[in-house]
Amino acid sequence: MSVVSIVEGFAELESIPLLLRRLGVQAAPAVRVKRTLVVKPGELERALEAVVRVRSHPSAVLVLLDADDDCPAQLAPALLARARAVTNLPVSVVLAMREIEAWFLGGIESVRGHRGIAVDAAWDEDPERPRGAKGRVEELMGGRGYLDRVDQPALMAKLDVEAARYRCPSLDKLLRDLEGFGLIG
Repeated sequence: MSVVSIVEGFAELESIPLLLRRLGVQAAPAVRVKRTLVVKPGELERALEAVVRVRSHPSAVLVLLDADDDCPAQLAPALLARARAVTNLPVSVVLAMREIEAWFLGGIESVRGHRGIAVDAAWDEDPERPRGAKGRVEELMGGRGYLDRVDQPALMAKLDVEAARYRCPSLDKLLRDLEGFGLIG
């Protein structure tokens, strides 16, 4: 029994199953569907049907997207209703406020000294408020350039999830959903 993730980016194909495994959840390989497609009627449904058909008996599905400029409180319930119309599996729809990289800002103390992030890096603002979290992470890397396919999984491996949870409501929602499904304690 495992969780299958539907994600939007190539970096998330590795980083989200890695995060789930760190939480003690058996994670199947993630499936990538472009965000521009997922939000279109019929596309999320098609992806879910394919996931359920191809994967061997997943116990739950996680749909994780960047909210970008959309309001998660509006888009997530709409996507969840669409998902529930095509599967009886537990489904979690999480929209990382702005970008998933905000979680690294929320847990900045735990990623200091990794992937070029300064050992004294700090983030005192609301990590989910600013647009361009990737750029903010890049600034904390001394401007060396953030390479999401390499840096995101490496930082996710070091992230103090509990610390970031309290600063990032979108990460907290993910964890609450996994707790509600009985997948984590």
